[in-house]
Amino acid sequence: MPFAPRRFLSALFEAAVAAADPLAAIRANLPARPRGRTVVVGAGKAASQMAAALESLWDGPLEGAVVARHGPVTPCHRIQVLQAAHPVPDEAGLAASRTLLGLVENLTTDDLVIALISGGGSALLPAPAAGLSLADEIAVNTALLASGAPISAMNVVRKHISAIKGGRLALAAAPAKVVSLIVSDVPGDNPAFVASGPTIPDGSTAKDSLAIVSRYRLQLPQRVIDHLRSATSAAPSPTHPAFATHEHRIIASAGVSLEAAAREAALLGIEARILSDAIEGEARDVGKVHAALAREVALRNRPFPRPVVLLSGGETTVTIPPGSTGRGGRNSEFLLSFALGIDGLDAIHALAADTDGIDGSEDNAGAFADGGSAGRMLGATCDPLDHLSRHDAYGAFSLVGDLFETGPTGTNVNDFRAILITG
Repeated sequence: MPFAPRRFLSALFEAAVAAADPLAAIRANLPARPRGRTVVVGAGKAASQMAAALESLWDGPLEGAVVARHGPVTPCHRIQVLQAAHPVPDEAGLAASRTLLGLVENLTTDDLVIALISGGGSALLPAPAAGLSLADEIAVNTALLASGAPISAMNVVRKHISAIKGGRLALAAAPAKVVSLIVSDVPGDNPAFVASGPTIPDGSTAKDSLAIVSRYRLQLPQRVIDHLRSATSAAPSPTHPAFATHEHRIIASAGVSLEAAAREAALLGIEARILSDAIEGEARDVGKVHAALAREVALRNRPFPRPVVLLSGGETTVTIPPGSTGRGGRNSEFLLSFALGIDGLDAIHALAADTDGIDGSEDNAGAFADGGSAGRMLGATCDPLDHLSRHDAYGAFSLVGDLFETGPTGTNVNDFRAILITG
């Protein structure tokens, strides 16, 4: 059977997703049963899958609720699965946040809270601080998503206008012990950045938030600015005694998934090189850099000998100008920029996709590209450069049938990129 580049790249994606499977990850990280109650809270794109996995593994009483995005979810029996909007918060998310805060009230030192946290949880848990409204939180989220700021900066701002983020959910559970099981979707795997850390405090300050607002020229409601300037915006410190007995465990991450993809590539006869699991920056710029590296390998057999597959992860960004109506997430935009950079080089094939199965807000995980992609787009009366300028990568890849569609995967360790350069 002739070698099929897209089948090969798809197999690497499947291996990466399998390595972040919630069932295997939670099985390896189960906390000990408490003397008292076990209460589950959580939020994120993998929330229902994590909750179902915990239910199947836990051999004692269990209660609680998690928040997943609207759409298909894995059914649970003892843990309630609530649903809310992503990436822009909604009233359902507001009600869900209240439910989670209510679940951890009046606990004792004999009780255990298991927090199931994954990427996307920040938007799913709106809880405006006193004096702010859901509309204010939506305005902040919308401005952040359009700003091009990295996820770490976004979450610093989010947690200082919230009544649940920045460790506040865990603080509300005191004096119970909280064990956070985290599927990381952030570069560097800082647990306080995943879903804006509802159960993990960090040392960022409101002053840091104001600096980010200034740096990215965020246009925010004056009430939000006033709140950030007030003493009430301070998030709890990691040194607060309520956190002394808490634990957190990163149970799945981009690094682990890329290593699994590399092993799969080796089994299929191709050497893999992992560039980084923490790449950030504008998606189109990252695409140009990856294209330059792929060209160097294809044309000069350096810095890596052919054949080789280059793997990378992290979370790129797309800065959306006012009035933009383009479609396509950061992985599709990365790949369209990449396709323009490798135009005419038949030895290069690539896949870029989000490991949660949804790139941005469309129905694709990402897309495929190769040295003929730009030419096929032009042949379909589609100017790829124009589509890139309008942030409409989805439209460009859709016209030539190169979208990569998986449906929701049940996990989320962020961007996955695989670039195959054949000999």
